[in-house]
Amino acid sequence: TLRPKAEQTLKLMPTGRFTMGSPRREPGRRANEAQRAVQIARLFYISVHEVTNGQFRKFRSSHRSGIVGQHTLDLDNQPVVGVAWEDAVQFCNWLSAQEGLPPAYERKGDTFVAVNPMTKGYRLPTDAEWEWVARRNAGGELLRYPWGDALPVSPGSGNYADANARLLVQNVIPGYDDGFAVTSPVGKFPPNPLGVYDLGGNVAEWVHDYYLVVPASTEVAIDPMGPSEGTQHVIRGSSWKHSSVTDLRLAARDFGTTARNDVGFRIARNAE
Repeated sequence: TLRPKAEQTLKLMPTGRFTMGSPRREPGRRANEAQRAVQIARLFYISVHEVTNGQFRKFRSSHRSGIVGQHTLDLDNQPVVGVAWEDAVQFCNWLSAQEGLPPAYERKGDTFVAVNPMTKGYRLPTDAEWEWVARRNAGGELLRYPWGDALPVSPGSGNYADANARLLVQNVIPGYDDGFAVTSPVGKFPPNPLGVYDLGGNVAEWVHDYYLVVPASTEVAIDPMGPSEGTQHVIRGSSWKHSSVTDLRLAARDFGTTARNDVGFRIARNAE
């Protein structure tokens, strides 16, 4: 376990091989989830919680996550939102600097790119690492949803678009009440089998990779870091705004370039 200066707790994750993506006939599947073989060979740490407002403000004291209706997103223990991918990687670099680690990202024009080869500094989890951590069940099977393999959503399993959010979002999960209209404090709901919180629900998360629709492949990709260039970055996981079968699934992949009030991030780094 690592405890960096930003008061995050990071856990060492297991290595292994899995099939990333979803089968063609899976209900709710999008076309950007082609199945491919991935080997997670490199040991890495991932933070058990999403980065909070309080932690992010140690880096940028002026940051405000805002409000939705009458509901604040800005409490210290709520996950930071309203951050672009560039804000997330600058936080990672700041955290690396606090500990004398080499940065994982360098400025290139008006954005940042990954240092190659990757350093031991703090970074965002890769698309593949995120899915591996989110979906790996205790017995080695892959979870379809954060709570298991079938609908309905299990009571108390996470912070999704519920009865409390009905005035804020278009669609809510029928009969589901998680107690929060918008984001909850991090770690309010049970962790997944690897001890990581809020991989489903609360906020969706920026990950390391540029976004690309990757073709299906049986050739094993080892520790893929995504395309070397692009314009948009991958966003993983559902949020307090999501209620659909498509979005609640752990294989779902979204993408974007700009900040949203339901997208935050968590941190990772390569093990020594």
